[in-house]
Amino acid sequence: MAERLNGYRILILETREEAQFSRLLQDQGASVLQCPMFAIHDAPDPAPIETWIRQCIARPFDDLVLMTGEGLRRLMKVARRMQADEDFIAAIGKARTFARGPKPVRALREIGLEAQVVTETPTSEGMADMLSRHALKDHRIGLQLYPDKDHHKLIAAITSRGATVEPVLPYIYDAEAADANIVSAIEEMVHERVDAIALTSSGQVRRLIDVAKAHGLDEQLRAGLAKTPIASVGPVVSDELKENGLRTDIFPANDAFFMKPLISAMALALNKSPPRMARHPT
Repeated sequence: MAERLNGYRILILETREEAQFSRLLQDQGASVLQCPMFAIHDAPDPAPIETWIRQCIARPFDDLVLMTGEGLRRLMKVARRMQADEDFIAAIGKARTFARGPKPVRALREIGLEAQVVTETPTSEGMADMLSRHALKDHRIGLQLYPDKDHHKLIAAITSRGATVEPVLPYIYDAEAADANIVSAIEEMVHERVDAIALTSSGQVRRLIDVAKAHGLDEQLRAGLAKTPIASVGPVVSDELKENGLRTDIFPANDAFFMKPLISAMALALNKSPPRMARHPT
């Protein structure tokens, strides 16, 4: 990386892979302000997850659709507690696996497996479109869901192809626990104590706006974002920003919509001026 982020303070809202994103930024010399959008907890009732895992082991799915890396890791956590992790991995290995973007791909590699098909667009709509191009008739499909999303359209898209769906939701979000962090992050942007905000999912944009409205801080949020360079990991995030009347200032080059290219783009853009804390020391 030709440029580094020494002295620059970057605000991140990543939750599922916050530690990895923070480490990558710190490796480039950045000071990271971490603001998780929500806390993640295991599903309060483990019984349905345990039953789903047992059914998968007893009769492996024809296809397995993984929507998040976090979801697979939570399923593996339950399988280990059941002392069935090796059998579960073997059952997954017998299915044709569909991954919604690179995060489930990484989670699969952690257990020694590879995804057979990866979405070009890492959204529920992108997954539905991809599945529509594959033969699913009479297939039994395991579907790992994630919270805070209406999955009816995705399930309908699968069943309309003649398949049966067996969904599982292995974790939940606790949004209220993180509201205070988001309010503090808005204040940091308003007072120009952030060199850039890095957004890695469209849900982060919606969450920022929803929390600001809930706390009567909509104007402050927009004022803070007007003062803060906005870095977007890819077109899905940028489209969400645009739909909400916001802009994208920093974007990865060469259609490489991942964390490392985003960090490279930030380093290139931000090094055109000194860090804010150096310009306005407190």
